Amino acid sequence: MNRTSWDDDAPAWVERGRRDWAADPIRWASGVPETSLNLLPNMDGMDAVELGCGTAYVSSWLVRRGARVVGLDNSSRQLATAAMLQEEFDLRFPLIQADGEQLPFRDGSFDFAISEYGVGLWCDPYRWVPECARVLRPGGRLVFIVVSTLAYLCFPDDESAPADDRLHRDYFGMHRFEWHDERGAVDSVQFHLGYGDTIRLLRSSGFEIEDLVEIRPPDTPPDPDDPFESEVPRAWARRWPSVEAWKATKRR
Repeated sequence: MNRTSWDDDAPAWVERGRRDWAADPIRWASGVPETSLNLLPNMDGMDAVELGCGTAYVSSWLVRRGARVVGLDNSSRQLATAAMLQEEFDLRFPLIQADGEQLPFRDGSFDFAISEYGVGLWCDPYRWVPECARVLRPGGRLVFIVVSTLAYLCFPDDESAPADDRLHRDYFGMHRFEWHDERGAVDSVQFHLGYGDTIRLLRSSGFEIEDLVEIRPPDTPPDPDDPFESEVPRAWARRWPSVEAWKATKRR
């Protein structure tokens, strides 16, 4: 379902992908610069993988910072956009279509793994986190950026409505979230765990947690081209965390 959903929606992300490929300096969710968040280590000489790369703009940032990068995604049409942008920007790296829950890499292939709204959102954490640990070398680092726990709890049952100031969903038992089309049929599935479950999963998979960064957007007008603004308005995200970035290191 998620593959079909992203294939169908791929044309809507071409221009945004082009803009993000050209971004300088690097800006993460809600336009917050990397210089404020420090999510990336020194990438020079690292073997890196982006899990759920979409148009692969994050991969392009890592390549420019000196990494050897592989971009992986489940959607062939998103990868087609990524390949087109590689040609436009004259910056090439491997692109692989594969399932983030079953990574097609040998054990210990990478020094760094990253996901911005990729596997951390669209794959089952009980599958992708152990797989990510498997393909990282000892001392390898993981960064994944996802919609916040609080935002999920504040999304109304009416899926067309943005997050508000009430708790609409249960915290205990958070895992699988289904989203529906206009006929009421499930058309995509997202995943998110509560904080305790995330901590236990990361630790049991061999990670030590380095940081949890709750990203607050700047006090500036929202970006009209950002689809996330319709789900979590800027005024909401200035009061409560709408995006969280986890940083972890694989134990040696």
